[in-house]
Amino acid sequence: MRRLFPVTDQTSASPEDLADREWSLDELAEAYAYPALGPGDHWLRANMVSTLDGAGQHDGRSQPISGETDMRIFGTLRALADVVVVGAETVRQEGYRPARAREVFAARRAAAGQGPAPVIAVVTASMDLDFALPLFTSPLVPTLVLTGAAAPAGPVAEATAAGAEVVVAGEGARVDAARVVRELAARGLRRQLTEGGPRLLGQFVAADALDELCLTISPMLTAGVAQRIAGGPSVTVPHRLAPACVLEEAGFLFTRYRRI
Repeated sequence: MRRLFPVTDQTSASPEDLADREWSLDELAEAYAYPALGPGDHWLRANMVSTLDGAGQHDGRSQPISGETDMRIFGTLRALADVVVVGAETVRQEGYRPARAREVFAARRAAAGQGPAPVIAVVTASMDLDFALPLFTSPLVPTLVLTGAAAPAGPVAEATAAGAEVVVAGEGARVDAARVVRELAARGLRRQLTEGGPRLLGQFVAADALDELCLTISPMLTAGVAQRIAGGPSVTVPHRLAPACVLEEAGFLFTRYRRI
């Protein structure tokens, strides 16, 4: 992996040391470390992939436009997070499973006061999920389901019976994206990572709740009508972020942008 534009990345190794070789997972963890958080602070990071022509998925899934190094960074970002926030449609499309403990990150997580694996938090207004899936019945740490106050009682009871914790994060039938962030932080889950999908990321953008975007630019063209990485209503004024780091490997660009 070659570092192209190390604006504010935090790894202690020099650019020459890291050039043109595969980084270790520990080096990736240093480069993608969350900023220091003061009392009451939280940080929402998104991790997404896009083709050169703006497609955030192919045939409804992100895997076809991803690559090996992208997946290594994906795993690293998960290992650094307290919680992984994901929309219900992405759970259905991508076949989400519980987060697993990884020995290579165990000491780092323990030093940060984290459990063995991040919590998975599923955002859903409809509660249209299969609560018999391992994501809900056998996670290492209980899965959270964030929904509106008027969510259907039947699925709420199913989720609870399966072992998930249902969290109200909106009035009526809707889920409030900014409230999702606050509810998670109130549970001590302050290092937050969202993996989409596009509709959920769009809601975080519209709520001005996103602090950082880790965007992999895939060297592929797909055409078609695939979604962009963020969907939904546009914001009144585009949000501008500042580049923090750009890495390259096999034609993939691994970019990181932060809130200004």
